Amino acid sequence: MMKKKKIPLRKCVGCFEQKPKKELIRIVRNKEGEIKIDFTGKAHGRGAYICPQKECFEKMQKKNALARAFGVEVPSDIYEQLIEELNKNEK
Repeated sequence: MMKKKKIPLRKCVGCFEQKPKKELIRIVRNKEGEIKIDFTGKAHGRGAYICPQKECFEKMQKKNALARAFGVEVPSDIYEQLIEELNKNEK
Protein backbone atom coordinates (compact mmCIF):
# COMPACT_ATOMS: atom_id res chain seq x y z
CA MET A 1 0.00 0.00 0.00
CA MET A 2 1.32 3.43 -0.96
CA LYS A 3 1.53 6.14 1.62
CA LYS A 4 -0.35 9.32 0.72
CA LYS A 5 1.98 12.28 0.46
CA LYS A 6 1.03 15.01 2.89
CA ILE A 7 0.27 18.33 1.21
CA PRO A 8 1.86 21.24 3.07
CA LEU A 9 -0.77 23.80 4.07
CA ARG A 10 -0.14 27.46 4.77
CA LYS A 11 -2.41 30.23 6.03
CA CYS A 12 -3.14 33.27 3.86
CA VAL A 13 -2.38 36.54 5.68
CA GLY A 14 -5.40 38.13 3.98
CA CYS A 15 -8.30 35.70 4.49
CA PHE A 16 -6.67 33.44 7.15
CA GLU A 17 -7.74 30.31 5.27
CA GLN A 18 -5.48 27.24 5.19
CA LYS A 19 -4.61 26.33 1.60
CA PRO A 20 -2.03 24.13 -0.15
CA LYS A 21 1.31 25.93 -0.22
CA LYS A 22 1.58 25.61 -4.04
CA GLU A 23 -1.62 27.67 -4.55
CA LEU A 24 -0.31 30.64 -2.59
CA ILE A 25 2.18 33.44 -3.32
CA ARG A 26 5.08 33.49 -0.84
CA ILE A 27 6.65 36.69 0.39
CA VAL A 28 9.91 36.23 2.26
CA ARG A 29 12.10 38.31 4.59
CA ASN A 30 15.71 37.15 4.66
CA LYS A 31 18.41 37.59 7.31
CA GLU A 32 19.49 40.90 5.78
CA GLY A 33 15.95 42.19 6.27
CA GLU A 34 15.16 42.32 2.55
CA ILE A 35 11.57 41.52 1.64
CA LYS A 36 10.95 39.83 -1.71
CA ILE A 37 8.33 37.84 -3.52
CA ASP A 38 9.60 34.26 -3.55
CA PHE A 39 8.49 32.55 -6.76
CA THR A 40 10.47 29.38 -6.04
CA GLY A 41 9.05 28.83 -2.55
CA LYS A 42 12.56 27.86 -1.47
CA ALA A 43 14.20 31.16 -0.51
CA HIS A 44 15.69 31.30 2.97
CA GLY A 45 13.96 33.42 5.55
CA ARG A 46 10.62 34.04 7.17
CA GLY A 47 7.73 33.45 4.81
CA ALA A 48 4.23 34.87 4.66
CA TYR A 49 1.65 33.58 2.22
CA ILE A 50 -1.21 35.19 0.33
CA CYS A 51 -3.90 33.83 -1.98
CA PRO A 52 -3.55 35.04 -5.58
CA GLN A 53 -6.81 37.04 -5.29
CA LYS A 54 -7.32 40.78 -5.10
CA GLU A 55 -9.72 40.50 -2.13
CA CYS A 56 -7.02 38.81 -0.04
CA PHE A 57 -4.46 41.40 -1.11
CA GLU A 58 -6.79 44.25 -0.11
CA LYS A 59 -7.54 42.65 3.28
CA MET A 60 -3.83 42.05 3.85
CA GLN A 61 -3.00 45.65 2.96
CA LYS A 62 -5.78 47.07 5.13
CA LYS A 63 -4.71 45.02 8.16
CA ASN A 64 -1.02 45.74 7.53
CA ALA A 65 -0.64 41.96 7.83
CA LEU A 66 2.73 41.69 6.06
CA ALA A 67 4.37 44.25 8.34
CA ARG A 68 2.92 42.38 11.32
CA ALA A 69 4.11 38.99 10.00
CA PHE A 70 7.67 40.24 9.46
CA GLY A 71 7.86 42.72 12.33
CA VAL A 72 9.12 45.46 10.00
CA GLU A 73 7.67 48.05 7.65
CA VAL A 74 7.10 46.60 4.18
CA PRO A 75 8.35 48.72 1.22
CA SER A 76 5.60 49.89 -1.14
CA ASP A 77 7.35 48.31 -4.15
CA ILE A 78 6.56 44.87 -2.67
CA TYR A 79 2.87 45.75 -2.77
CA GLU A 80 3.29 47.01 -6.35
CA GLN A 81 4.98 43.74 -7.39
CA LEU A 82 2.16 41.77 -5.74
CA ILE A 83 -0.49 43.77 -7.62
CA GLU A 84 1.37 43.07 -10.90
CA GLU A 85 1.43 39.35 -10.03
CA LEU A 86 -2.29 39.34 -9.22
CA ASN A 87 -3.07 41.12 -12.49
CA LYS A 88 -1.06 38.47 -14.40
CA ASN A 89 -2.97 35.69 -12.67
CA GLU A 90 -6.34 37.16 -13.59
CA LYS A 91 -5.70 37.06 -17.31
